[in-house]
Amino acid sequence: MAKRAARRAKLHAIDGARIHNVVFDKTPVIERDQSYVRKIRPRSENQRILMEAIETNPLTVALGPAGTGKTYLAISAAVEALDAGTVSRIVLSRPAVEAGENLGFLPGDMREKLDPYLRPLWDALNDRLGAKRLRQLLDDGTIEIAPVAFMRGRTLNNSFVLIDEAQNCTYGQLKMLLTRLGWHSTMVMTGDPDQTDLLPELSGLGPIGKKLEGLDDVAVVRLTDQDVVRHPLVGRMLSVL
Repeated sequence: MAKRAARRAKLHAIDGARIHNVVFDKTPVIERDQSYVRKIRPRSENQRILMEAIETNPLTVALGPAGTGKTYLAISAAVEALDAGTVSRIVLSRPAVEAGENLGFLPGDMREKLDPYLRPLWDALNDRLGAKRLRQLLDDGTIEIAPVAFMRGRTLNNSFVLIDEAQNCTYGQLKMLLTRLGWHSTMVMTGDPDQTDLLPELSGLGPIGKKLEGLDDVAVVRLTDQDVVRHPLVGRMLSVL
C-alpha cells in the first residue's frame, strides 16, 4: 500500500507540473512556420521600383543579373497578395531547361519531375510561408505548378502568375504565356537576357522586354549588378564576366 501511495503521489506531482506549465507558463511559443509575416524591404533603389511596379501594374517584367532579388521579391508579393485575398491562387511557371547538362529521365509525378527546376521557387516560398503551410497550399491547389508546355489555351483569372527564368523561353513561348493573363490577375516575368541556356538568338526575353516598354499598365524594370544582394563578390564578378 505504501508503494502504491508513493507512486500516486509521484504521478500527481508530474501531472501538477504539466498543468502548471500549460496554464501558467507565459513563454511564447516560437513557430518557424510564421516566418512569412516578416516585412520585406528593398535593399536598393531598383528593388524599390520593382516592388512598387508589381503592386501597381497587372504585368511586370523584371530583367537583371543573378542575385538581384527578382524571384524572391516576386514570390513575396505573391504571398502578400494571397494573404490579403486579392488573388485566390499562385501559379508558378518555369521552363524545364537544364543549365548545360542533361538530367535524363526523372521519376515521379509532375511535381517531382519539375522539382529540380523549381528549387529556387521552393526555397523562396518555404522562407515566406514555412514548410507546413507550403505543403498545404500545394496539396489543395492554391499554389499550382504550371509547366510552360501545358499553359496554352488557359485563362488565369484571379491569380498571381510568376514566370521565372524567362530567358530560357523562346519569343513564341513568352507571347503565349503573356496572353494567359486573365481578369483580376497579376503577372510577373523574371529573367536575365544575358544568361540564357538557349542559343542567344532563340531567347525571346530581350525582344519582349523592348517591345513592352512604354505600354500602359506594363512595367519593365531593369536591375543591374549594383542591385546584387548575394556575396559582394558576385556583383564584382558580373561586372567583368
